[in-house]
Amino acid sequence: MNFRLFISLCSFLFINNIFCQSFYKTDSLREIKFYFDQPNWKNLLDSLYVLGDQQRILATIKIDGNQYDSVGIRYKGYSSVNITQIKNPFNVKLDYIIDDQEFQGFNKIKLSNCIHDPSFIREALSYQIARKYMPSSEANFVNLYINDTLWGLYSNVESVNKDFLSKHYQSRNNSFFKCNPTSLNLFGENSNLSLSPGIDSLNYENFYTIKSDFGWSDLYSFIDTLNNFKSSINQVLNVDRTLWMHALNYSIVNLDSYIGYAQNYYLYKDNAGRFNPILWDLNMSFGSFRLTDASSFFSGFTIPQAKTLDPLSHLYDVSVFPRPLMRNIFEDNRYKKMYIAHLKTIMEENFANLNYLDSANKMYNTIDQSVFLDSNKFYSYLHFQNNLDSTVNNIINYPGISDLMNNRFNYLNNYSGYTHNLAIDSVRESSNSLSIGDDLWITAKVEDANDVILFFRSSNYGIFQEITMLDDGNNNDGISGDSIYGAKISNIGNQTQYYVYAENDSSGQFSPKRAAYEFYQYVLPINSGEIAINELLAINDNVVQSEYGEFSDWIELHNNTNATIATNDLFITDNSNNLQKWRLPNYSLPPNGYLILWADERSNQGGLHTNFRLSNNGEQIVLSNSLGQIIDSITFPNQSTNVSYARIPNGTGPFVYNTPSFNYNNDFASIGQNNQFQFKCYPNPFQNRLNIFLDNKKKTNVFIYDIHGKIIKEKMIESGKNEIVLNTSTLKNGMYLVLLKNSQNISIQKIIKN
Repeated sequence: MNFRLFISLCSFLFINNIFCQSFYKTDSLREIKFYFDQPNWKNLLDSLYVLGDQQRILATIKIDGNQYDSVGIRYKGYSSVNITQIKNPFNVKLDYIIDDQEFQGFNKIKLSNCIHDPSFIREALSYQIARKYMPSSEANFVNLYINDTLWGLYSNVESVNKDFLSKHYQSRNNSFFKCNPTSLNLFGENSNLSLSPGIDSLNYENFYTIKSDFGWSDLYSFIDTLNNFKSSINQVLNVDRTLWMHALNYSIVNLDSYIGYAQNYYLYKDNAGRFNPILWDLNMSFGSFRLTDASSFFSGFTIPQAKTLDPLSHLYDVSVFPRPLMRNIFEDNRYKKMYIAHLKTIMEENFANLNYLDSANKMYNTIDQSVFLDSNKFYSYLHFQNNLDSTVNNIINYPGISDLMNNRFNYLNNYSGYTHNLAIDSVRESSNSLSIGDDLWITAKVEDANDVILFFRSSNYGIFQEITMLDDGNNNDGISGDSIYGAKISNIGNQTQYYVYAENDSSGQFSPKRAAYEFYQYVLPINSGEIAINELLAINDNVVQSEYGEFSDWIELHNNTNATIATNDLFITDNSNNLQKWRLPNYSLPPNGYLILWADERSNQGGLHTNFRLSNNGEQIVLSNSLGQIIDSITFPNQSTNVSYARIPNGTGPFVYNTPSFNYNNDFASIGQNNQFQFKCYPNPFQNRLNIFLDNKKKTNVFIYDIHGKIIKEKMIESGKNEIVLNTSTLKNGMYLVLLKNSQNISIQKIIKN
């Protein structure tokens, strides 16, 4: 069985019930209550804010009636906070004191006070649109009470934190930065990713806040490539994701962002080694903020100027401060056409059909009564009633959302490169009953194109490769010149994700239009024998550590095919009555490659950490797919410390006790096999010196391997000698293998440096 899907990245997350949380539903209001024991709680929060102290004060809170104790609370943001005002924004940390305390999977809550938005809906509406095209926060509305007094209506926005990263990137511990200057300079470069700070990380701390345990060198390398090696930008940056972010910001005139004063975004380095920009702080979208250095209008755009804001102003206006994340990308004519295509998609799918207005009206009706009752709001109820359609004058002029966007749509609809005759239709796979490792032909009917490109990859989160599609009659495309283009993807795995891009001299077009956030997918089943449980270690005393520095149980999977296998459709369990006990994240298992699962009952760590441990008394391990079909299983007996249970021959053979060959071929490390002569390693465990004694005096080669199978020392025992002393002071603590080989025999022993 094989089948084709039109699928988005987030569709996989639906399967995992990640996006099915009700906490951020926009069709109903949440109720959150703070209870402070300190009568001077506001003074305490004010003091922390003035001092720049990120500590919190404790409170008991209730979320829709569910009580949580010892919750940490502080103010959120900068410009929206003022100690003289009553209604300040809040940052709520549920697990501040009590570990793992959460509500519907969320441990942090961000409440915005809507200070720059008479409509109250700008933030939630903008995120709703953004989530169609890129990983973005969810957002809705909350009635907040403090000590049982109604404090007002707040916008409730999902935090961009490690949980967010796990949800969207299947990793959480890579280099991660919040890109906001500590002090915004209206005439400076801010967090624009220029080279001006130099190579010392201390110079970057005023512009970028590191949110990971490491990453400064990654950030500098990225900035260096972005500015000095433009042809390599796609190797260090998810360019398509960046184009979507710029297109969204320019569509809805969100200038409080990278396109304005270079702030309010995140950067996360994914498992493919590329930085991904992430939107943040959309509360001043739809023209609420119009100060920018993105043109000569340093004093700010007028509302009519915002309606006709050029989406390529950063490329054409020489007065702009450096914006390499835009200018250096837009200098590539293909990327510029892709960007305009994304911009067109956003406008067509949300504003041409007035879908945004339907969503806005639903939000308006949901919060109407709460706005009326909010005695601490910054605008009148009449302002709220009018601002969806009309400009509100209060300190500054806040454009009516529909007035702004109707005019913006009309302007962009006539923008150069926006109108074209390009059309992509009838995207098909030309195949019959394929198997993993076969070739897949893709065809598409494309009108008025100069170039047609097929982008493809083998699983989520990988980098799309590209191949030219041709209309020459030789690529399964029918007759030459019939506007049917074809291309072949060789050696496919169980998942093939792809989209088509076409362009002519003036414009570009995608199919599907939301590529690469959405794509077509061709799926094949994983059959028994194609991926195997290859090795396990149930008592890991000192063999190898996880990324958290723990000696945890582990299970090794091996891809027995010559194609890449995506793991997101696989489950592994230690209970045959619950085959879907733990779902594998979406990793790309390369041809004949290995994947380590940490069986440590720490699935909250994310990544490859399962929700069960291995029993040293023996049990069953079952690998299956989402249909309940068993791919592989093993029932293992009692286990010994630091001795693995592994397939010999590697990937296919029966299980035997083995010297652990973590993430490597089992064959060379089998205990009790190929031991044709005796030798002794002492002391064992060893420290800075290792003695090796043989029971013969033949010329013998000595190899020391690490647990990955890499040779780290190589010596020779000359004929007539039976002993050698090795300096091992440079070796790290851990397990190694000593292999001795002469003209006739091979013998292996395990050694440990401790």
